[in-house]
Amino acid sequence: MLQYIGRRLLGTIPVLLGVATLVFVIMRLLPGDPAALMLSESGGSAEAISALRADLGLDDPLIVQYGRFLYGLMRGDLGTSLFTHRSVAVTIAEQLPSTIELALASMLVAIILGTTLGVVAAVKRGTWIDTAATAISITGVSVPIFWSALLLIWVFSLLLGWLPATGQGGFDRLILPALVLGFASAGAIARLVRASLLEVLDQGFINTARAKGLGERTLVGRHALKNAFIPVITVIGLQFSFLLGGTVVTETVFSRQGIGRLMLNAILWKDFPVVQGVVLLAALVYTLV
Repeated sequence: MLQYIGRRLLGTIPVLLGVATLVFVIMRLLPGDPAALMLSESGGSAEAISALRADLGLDDPLIVQYGRFLYGLMRGDLGTSLFTHRSVAVTIAEQLPSTIELALASMLVAIILGTTLGVVAAVKRGTWIDTAATAISITGVSVPIFWSALLLIWVFSLLLGWLPATGQGGFDRLILPALVLGFASAGAIARLVRASLLEVLDQGFINTARAKGLGERTLVGRHALKNAFIPVITVIGLQFSFLLGGTVVTETVFSRQGIGRLMLNAILWKDFPVVQGVVLLAALVYTLV
């Protein structure tokens, strides 16, 4: 077992190296100049922009910049933000708790909603209830996160006034973002729960237990669901990784702190080290899960 885990962990190294290389190249291909953006408000001259580029090391050949980037990674150094001049690792560590809070709350919503829809659809297969539960699941997978976020803000904040629309703070400001992300992940969980549960319900030991007079609720809750949930665990882990990516849109729409919003701002300002650090963190979480 330890050898197997060791091989899997070693297998993440080329994956992370490929991600690091890809994000490094893509960020340099995007239009725009970080030095020009930094001096845009002050109306910096061409000489000032050129001097700043040299100071930031942006005039060095790409192979030199890439080698410097990899050398920092080998030492556990993600670099320094071009704009704030703060450590990227420290910046990410400050924003990460908010993102983890949102991801865990969303995962709880996704598991509860997805499992409920999947079980109901499987138990009531072939009925209108099955059709309705499946339709809700497909809607969760299909609807863009930003659209469902704006819809919930309009209904629960503007029309009903029950919950605050944006901002960071207490539990009430976490509900809407968690519902949005959770609903997006619940669809995949529900569809797998339904398919897996239907497969288990058709097995012989279930028919034997049903013939002995075991109640349907006990049959599903104690026996069928426990066996059907084995493949669902893997999907839940992958959905958690998806939630970390979904926070980019959700944190922006709801004006929350977090690594998603941090990365979006870094992309807009072409802050190479911050984008590279956040993408590598997401890739690490995904491969570990």
